[in-house]
Amino acid sequence: MKTLLLFLLTAVAEIVGCYLPYVWLRKGGSAWLLLPAAASLALFAWLLTLHPTASGRVYAAYGGVYVTVAIGWLWWVDAVKPTRWDLFGAALCLLGMGVIMFAPRTA
Repeated sequence: MKTLLLFLLTAVAEIVGCYLPYVWLRKGGSAWLLLPAAASLALFAWLLTLHPTASGRVYAAYGGVYVTVAIGWLWWVDAVKPTRWDLFGAALCLLGMGVIMFAPRTA
């Protein structure tokens, strides 16, 4: 559960860090949005270092969580209801994340 929560926080930090420049560039937001965006992306990078396994494995598994959180962002922030295919794809990504992160390992 701790791993999944850490992945969720990491994904939100990355999405916010990318969304704020989007708001600045595409929606006429203030350039001041770049400051919290940079802080959010720095937080994202730091959160990735907190995972207790090899970085390549963390990055691979994180991708599945990121896709799922992005689909949630689509729904909650962009107000676009995901299709069943969006949800199915996100579920497949989470399954892949689970296999990568929680498979038995030999020392």
